[in-house]
Amino acid sequence: MPIGIIINASCIAVGGIIGLFAQNLISKRFKDSLNMIFGLCSMGMGISSIVLMENMPAVIFALILGTGIGLAIHLGDKIRAGALMMEKASSRIVKSSPSALDRKEFTETLITIIVIFVASGTGIYGSIVSGMTGDHSIMIAKSILDLFTAIIFSCTLGSVVSLIAIPQFILFMTLFLLAGVIYPLTTPAMINDFKAVGGFFMLAAGFRMNKVTNFPTADMIPAMILIMPFSWIWSSFILPLVS
Repeated sequence: MPIGIIINASCIAVGGIIGLFAQNLISKRFKDSLNMIFGLCSMGMGISSIVLMENMPAVIFALILGTGIGLAIHLGDKIRAGALMMEKASSRIVKSSPSALDRKEFTETLITIIVIFVASGTGIYGSIVSGMTGDHSIMIAKSILDLFTAIIFSCTLGSVVSLIAIPQFILFMTLFLLAGVIYPLTTPAMINDFKAVGGFFMLAAGFRMNKVTNFPTADMIPAMILIMPFSWIWSSFILPLVS
């Protein structure tokens, strides 16, 4: 039973609805201050995952090559187009107050939230662990942060935040069902390197949330696919030759 995944998706959906109704009750200063704290939490979670890294060359290579692939196939643009379609669909279902953000800032903020909710290393790893061992603690811990993040960001972005729960549930449920195949093929080093790549995602997302710089987080997603085989190749073949 994917309890953790259901809780996580529900927290995003419910948080988005709560924020939609509370958007006129929460001051801009309060929202801006919490946004910075969420960004800080994201960066802190990212750093805590990065320090687990065991094969730095494999992680760096996966990040560079993965981002290059994402940029080459315009993955970020495709995700951006999908996000705007979600926003249009949500606006037809639920009418909300116009966002205070301009169109570009609105889209970039939405992309950041999608990456945090859907493509974080914590969520992907937590789904696999949940499916393989039945331990839902990682997903439940993620759900707590996602609930409050959804509440605050839906005050600015509107009802589209709740819809992010749909692609998130589909992805995490797929990983949950495939966990029996994926997890036995991994090693502790591969898992730690995978978490490290997810940590870089969270760190980049935190910088975006705090408006320091706009890392191409959506284009970085292929790195999540590359890191495990890269880590295995480095540990099994390259490291013995250079050590």
